[in-house]
Amino acid sequence: MKTFENQAAQGDLLIRRIDAIPANAKPMKAEKGNFIVAHSETGHHHVIAERPGVQVFVTDDPMVSYLQVIDATEKTEALLEHLRGHDTHETIAVPSGTFELRRQREYTPEGWRQVAD
Repeated sequence: MKTFENQAAQGDLLIRRIDAIPANAKPMKAEKGNFIVAHSETGHHHVIAERPGVQVFVTDDPMVSYLQVIDATEKTEALLEHLRGHDTHETIAVPSGTFELRRQREYTPEGWRQVAD
């Protein structure tokens, strides 16, 4: 399992430590016990399990969300997992703190688009 202090990446998702959650961010609702932080058309989502002290926030920008982890311990740590049975990205243990979760994008002749993982 990977760990980090200030910045990490998992597939097309970049995680970076920030000072505060923006005022316009709203709490995300978990689906079946998971926060889907990067949706995949094939069902291979990047998720963080719903746990005490872990909250994900969204804004109007679908490419950016935010994560707050309060007092991470072995029982309350935030694990970023890739839901794919094969050729998967390694799980990342997110430490206590506030983070921006940014989807990567790529340029095509039609314009910018979200990177497909």
